[in-house]
Amino acid sequence: MKFIYFISLLFCSFLIKAQNIPLYVGTYTSDDVQGIYSYNFNTLTGEITNKKLAVKTENPSFITFSKDKKYLYAVNENGENSFVKSYEVNNDGTLAFINKVGTNGNGPCHVQTNEANNKLVVSNYGGGTVSIYTIHKSGSISESPQVFDHNLENKQAHAHSAKFYKNNLFVADLGRDFLAQYILNDKEFVLKENHLMKEGAGPRHFEITKNGAFIYVINELNSTVTVLQQKEKNTYKTIESISTLSDDYNGKNQCADIHLSADEKFLYGSNRGENTIVVFKRDAKSGTLQKIQNISVNGDWPRNFTLSPNGKFLLVANQRSENISVYNVDNKLGTLTFLYSLNAPTPVCLLF
Repeated sequence: MKFIYFISLLFCSFLIKAQNIPLYVGTYTSDDVQGIYSYNFNTLTGEITNKKLAVKTENPSFITFSKDKKYLYAVNENGENSFVKSYEVNNDGTLAFINKVGTNGNGPCHVQTNEANNKLVVSNYGGGTVSIYTIHKSGSISESPQVFDHNLENKQAHAHSAKFYKNNLFVADLGRDFLAQYILNDKEFVLKENHLMKEGAGPRHFEITKNGAFIYVINELNSTVTVLQQKEKNTYKTIESISTLSDDYNGKNQCADIHLSADEKFLYGSNRGENTIVVFKRDAKSGTLQKIQNISVNGDWPRNFTLSPNGKFLLVANQRSENISVYNVDNKLGTLTFLYSLNAPTPVCLLF
């Protein structure tokens, strides 16, 4: 009996550890907020526990992993004195600094790696530039990037996010109202086309379907999602623009983040002002959207949000109210149900 009891305890302990995964939170730092924090996230219950400082660093406003999750990359949003830093992920969840390089533009607000794990791109909102770096096998970042400057003499660019898709690199430019598309030619990216949004739309973040057939761009300034469809190889055309706001909302709003569900049946976006998450049902064939829910974020100024790896939960980083709100996801309907809120130091980016 004692042996069976001991085995049961070991099994329960294994289950508890297995259902807890790390959650990293990027922040804007202050006297009370010191850098990147880590938590345990329970994938069965949605509970967030065990807060600790993973590494002390200034204004890590956006963070991302390498594909194998051995390394973490963070921008330091510090005006002209801005960097992107690389860290090794330790077994205890803390981060060990590897190196840092300048971002070639002020106000970096986004960083992303490619599937091959050898490229990294940084979007500089203030500088209007995009820097593409090589990642070494050690996880360190090269110091000689390829740099694109989107600024014009009469038009200030605001590069806000960038993503690799196969041999493409897409960049949302909020200042110049386009989604730039670059193609890898030999070892460098070259501009193919600027996909224009409506004037004053302010494209901020975007999602690409797994097959590359559709791109969904959330526009900060006019509170819409623009849908682009691939009409032929590497050529996209706008097919729809749809509001992110409730029909009865008339106040000011600025959209922030956007994510597809893993099965790509649903699309989610964050509204800062209305302070909601909007839920769209997606037609897989036509790519068009149907708005089905706007739900309160139970906080103020939802910045970044994320879906848990198992798709059961959605977590929202509320910057101004300094809390993370957790929701159950109905995988059949796509709709959200509020679970609880957790106080957190100025959360602006969530990473599983």
